Amino acid sequence: MMRLSRRNMLELSGFGLGQVVLSELLGQNRLFAEDVAAANVPIYGDIRARDGHFPAPAKAVIQLIQNGGPSQMDLFDPKPQLTRMAGKPHPDGVEIHQPNNVNSLLPSPLKFGKYGQCGMDVSEALPHVKTIVDDLCFVRSMHTEHNNHLEGLNMLLTCNIFPGRPVMGAWISYALGTENQNLPAYVVLRDPDGYTIGGQQLWANAYLPALYQGIEFSTRGAPIHHLTPPTPLPLGAQRANLDFLQKLNAGHLRDRPGESELEARIENFELAARMQLEAPKVLDLASETKATRTLYGLDNPVTAKYGTRCLMARRLVESGVRFVQVTTSPGQPWDHHSDIKKGMSKIATETDQGATALIVDLKQRGLLDSTIVMWAGEFGRLPTTQNGTGRDHNRNAFTIWFAGGGFKPGLIYGETDEFGYKSVVDRVSVPNMIATVCHQLGLNHKRVLYPHGGRLETPADVTVTGAKVVEGLLNNPVFVS
Repeated sequence: MMRLSRRNMLELSGFGLGQVVLSELLGQNRLFAEDVAAANVPIYGDIRARDGHFPAPAKAVIQLIQNGGPSQMDLFDPKPQLTRMAGKPHPDGVEIHQPNNVNSLLPSPLKFGKYGQCGMDVSEALPHVKTIVDDLCFVRSMHTEHNNHLEGLNMLLTCNIFPGRPVMGAWISYALGTENQNLPAYVVLRDPDGYTIGGQQLWANAYLPALYQGIEFSTRGAPIHHLTPPTPLPLGAQRANLDFLQKLNAGHLRDRPGESELEARIENFELAARMQLEAPKVLDLASETKATRTLYGLDNPVTAKYGTRCLMARRLVESGVRFVQVTTSPGQPWDHHSDIKKGMSKIATETDQGATALIVDLKQRGLLDSTIVMWAGEFGRLPTTQNGTGRDHNRNAFTIWFAGGGFKPGLIYGETDEFGYKSVVDRVSVPNMIATVCHQLGLNHKRVLYPHGGRLETPADVTVTGAKVVEGLLNNPVFVS
């Protein structure tokens, strides 16, 4: 009989336990894969309008992305304690990331006033928004998971700091399709002079079919890239080409049933053909009145570019588009690491009038009740100084606002601490925010499912505790998940 040393016994036992664990994990994976298959989740490959899980007030979303991280205590969340303790250290310390950060409190260089019946605090940087605060739902208690711009934007749009998940516009387009089959379900309006940090990653479909990624429309030159042939074709030639291509694709698909990517590609070709007729009419602003053009600031070169995108967003949802994403200037224009008063005044002046006009215009046309407008950056700013007159990034607190779509107007929700560093009352996470937007569109986010990597993915349930609808933001929530 062979004697085993204690070391040999442990080594052999370890390998044995490892095999048992591996076998168990593989068994679980097989069972889970079987569960996914047995769930019989429908896979969509078109943009036909689909019903939600329950009746809801909203049917479209306009997402105003304020890339760069707007400073909450310089726009919507004034902190008198910053003024009283100006130049003194933060008593509890804060996250310091760069050598030129100084742990001394920086009061806001901007003046505040209270506006509307709700008494909302708005700084002098936003003279237009202050006139519509009773139509807005302010969330002062947002928090997120990363202090870098790209990771923060990924989190805001996908519920994960890493790329590889669909953005919320893609999820909503996938779940609900769109009401106008001659236009995409999800349209992106960016500054024609350049991309926001992250670029096309911010409207990516990821593992959802390609049909649900954001389609860029331009506010300068040809409205849709690669749609018009460079050489004019004889009358009917383009339609004949597409009909022939459709026959080839249909035969290809018959031999490969269930290929969602192929189905999406065929749908894209057909959509492109339909867009050639519909999109130019929708995007032509010549039919707008002088009063409307003035409302959006199109007669002022400082406000015209952003105002044009906001006006186009209204025209798109009015025409039945499900989701429109609007970005600000290229890069990170709300990113003020120095001279926050000058930098904030510039980007606020460029965007304030257009965003306000959008709410006013939707409301007067009877579209605000059925349209969610969301104004949000990826994070907020620190209460301490950087470079003497600026602020660094802060994932622990920021303010966003909603309008329309059943969000409570004139509401001020949540609170930050006395310095504006951290959300402390009625905290709202990004997954909860996305779950709430889904709810207002008639979607239970837990039932919006797509199989990927052996599991059923959803728009918001990527946290340990799961996402929940923020009932306090809503007029008449149908259910709370």
